[in-house]
Amino acid sequence: MLESVFIMGGLGLIIGVILAAASQIFYVYIDPKILEVEDALPGANCGGCGLPGCSANAIAIVKGKAEPNSCVAGGSDLAFEIARILGVTVELKEPDIAIPGCTYGHQDADIKYLYEGLSDCRAAALYGGGMKVCSIGCLGLGSCEKACPFDAISMGPDGLPIVNEERCTGCGTCERVCPKHIITLSSVTRRILREYTTDECTTPCQRACPAGINIKEYIRQISLGDYHRAVQVIKERNPFPAVIGRICPRPCEEHCRRNYIDEPVTINFLKRFAADFERENKDRILPYKAPGTGRKVAVIGGGVEGLSVSFFLARLGHEPTVFEATSKLGGLLKSAISKYRLPLEMLEWDIEGILEMGVKAETEKSLGRDFTIDSLLRQGFDAIFMATGGWDSRLVRGAGSDLTSSIPGTYLLLDFIKAATENHDNISCQPDVVIAGGGKLALEAAAICKDLGAKKITILLREPQGKSPVEDADFEKLEGKNINIVFSAGINRVFGDEDRITELEYIESDTLAKTIIMVQTLVIASGRFPEFIFINSEEKIQDVMRLSGGLGWEGTEPYKQPAYNKEVGLLAEGDVLADYSAAIKAIGAGRRAAASIHQIMYGILPALSERVITPKSILQDVDHVENIEASVRQIMPLCSNKDLAICGEVERGLTEEMAHTEAERCLQCGLICYERTENTKETAESTAEV
Repeated sequence: MLESVFIMGGLGLIIGVILAAASQIFYVYIDPKILEVEDALPGANCGGCGLPGCSANAIAIVKGKAEPNSCVAGGSDLAFEIARILGVTVELKEPDIAIPGCTYGHQDADIKYLYEGLSDCRAAALYGGGMKVCSIGCLGLGSCEKACPFDAISMGPDGLPIVNEERCTGCGTCERVCPKHIITLSSVTRRILREYTTDECTTPCQRACPAGINIKEYIRQISLGDYHRAVQVIKERNPFPAVIGRICPRPCEEHCRRNYIDEPVTINFLKRFAADFERENKDRILPYKAPGTGRKVAVIGGGVEGLSVSFFLARLGHEPTVFEATSKLGGLLKSAISKYRLPLEMLEWDIEGILEMGVKAETEKSLGRDFTIDSLLRQGFDAIFMATGGWDSRLVRGAGSDLTSSIPGTYLLLDFIKAATENHDNISCQPDVVIAGGGKLALEAAAICKDLGAKKITILLREPQGKSPVEDADFEKLEGKNINIVFSAGINRVFGDEDRITELEYIESDTLAKTIIMVQTLVIASGRFPEFIFINSEEKIQDVMRLSGGLGWEGTEPYKQPAYNKEVGLLAEGDVLADYSAAIKAIGAGRRAAASIHQIMYGILPALSERVITPKSILQDVDHVENIEASVRQIMPLCSNKDLAICGEVERGLTEEMAHTEAERCLQCGLICYERTENTKETAESTAEV
């Protein structure tokens, strides 16, 4: 018995020694901040943050891999408490809401798939092939409903999920479990920032619209008689509904699926009808604005693009101020279009709506005369955007013959050569010169710069050497003149200090290699100054080894339009080199610029998703439609020449009855689905068992 006691005691002593040693060897340090954050979290372990429990979320928050407000079970007070623990601040943002993105449930599909024995959408999608087949729409097995930790989702009688917005916290659990991206997180802010991707159920007309307006939805609202909501939908992507409803070239109508049957829906006339409803009722309809961020942005240029940038920035919660060189806002719209096509009061109505969103405007303020890039940054603006327009815009404000330098030390090539030819006294060149684009004309500009005292000249050409207009004989003339030509290259960023440009970063289109060179004079072969976004250099979007070592400022271009998302650098294919060919295109560019500014101010380099929709994207589509009755397209009533002074406009606008009739013609398309005529005898349905 005694021996047993000694043996047990000895074993206990040995185990104790081993455990003591192990505690020293395998000691795990836990950051006190992690413990403090975990104590602050509610302990719900709901998984709404996307992590397995509150402990994992606390670790991610402290390590900077999750935001202080990532806990969806807690409110804003919790986010502020966690921010206090971390010693950071939290900006309020618009809440995300789960939104179903499918039009038809499986009961309404042409082909019905019965997933016998399966109760999970992910399993059914994998078993059925895994691709997104829009002809069957939502699988309807309710995986999103079962996964939602807050009971915010239920399955409706049509087999589609219904979201209770009051319960939804935007945690994203439903989005993660849906195998076909039918239900996703969305908000007005997200829709401003994001381009359409191949994962989304977009319509042909929507894809053709340069502004990306949700056309089928505002037409649906008109058919329901909810004109107020129709205007809200339009203004999500278009701050000029009354203007565009009168002057749009209507590329959307070319892609309308009714073309397979008779004639396209009068999409733009319906937009005008909704916009006129707002104006005639004098009931300003303002879209949603995100909570204020306190960030100030200067927008230089009060034309369509500049006002659109400001509109979307205001909706993102920022504080934009437009600086316009002339006495009135509106740019070319106020001078280049007949008053009978676009009455001035319509333009002013839309501009007033933009200002009511919180946009400030200062007219008769010119860049270079009344302020500079540097002075605006010193006044506390977090970012500056250039929307000064091209040749036509400059002529309107009487600046066509001036050698202007909106960006410090930067000139347009034609202005530069013209000024040198006319022996203007205000032209000069610094030691380091860069000429971007221009082909052989760049060589002429280089010779002028040499005569004006330039020491080193770099010519950046977009074309590869074999396809460039510069020939071997031209190279022989450059020998010994310290003129270097770089092929397949475009400007990526510019840097400056106070009112001087000091460096330039160019990018090679084939290798994507980036090089920084010194520059004090920059000449660009374009009819307009680049749409650069300027910020303080200390607020870098990525680390840069500047040659001068100074802080100063830097200018970055917005991301390219999706059709040219593979292009890099200035003067690339798709870049606008003069004024926009249509106001609706300038609006689209304004939204992209606002999204880029927003991202840059938060330290993100603007970029597009690999799944962004382009004209070359392979999408499911239809080549004909069935069981649709032909119907007459409503014709816009016109004003006769003798009554034009009384009417005030060439086009009178649709009546309410005409608008309803025309809205009913819309097929309410999806990606490859559309709404059939109700009283048409449908074909026999087929059933496939899986």
